[in-house]
Amino acid sequence: MTLEWEQVVMDAADPVALGRWWAEALGWVVVDDDPDEFEIRPAPDRLPGIIFEPVTDRKVVKNRLHLDFRPEDQRAEVDRLLALGAHHADVGQGEQSWVVLADPEGNEFCVLSARGG
Repeated sequence: MTLEWEQVVMDAADPVALGRWWAEALGWVVVDDDPDEFEIRPAPDRLPGIIFEPVTDRKVVKNRLHLDFRPEDQRAEVDRLLALGAHHADVGQGEQSWVVLADPEGNEFCVLSARGG
């Protein structure tokens, strides 16, 4: 048996707005703009993707799963994401080499330092 990673599913108060934010942040494309199952991918025929599904409850605790990203220039990428609407998040990480940010709905993710840096 073989498993193929199809997508990550993210709950969202506003799936379209959050999906468009992540598409801009990642440089991905929208492949389904249905507000009940808004999907983005690296390219139309490339997996995995991220699907944003509507929920009525708001996020109140730290994510149990988060995404890590490793840019070439951590500082420049953090600045770019903050300009897009991300914000710094404190999940108890203390002083680390990575930066914890949260998307506009509060979902935490990490921006790692460059490899070898």
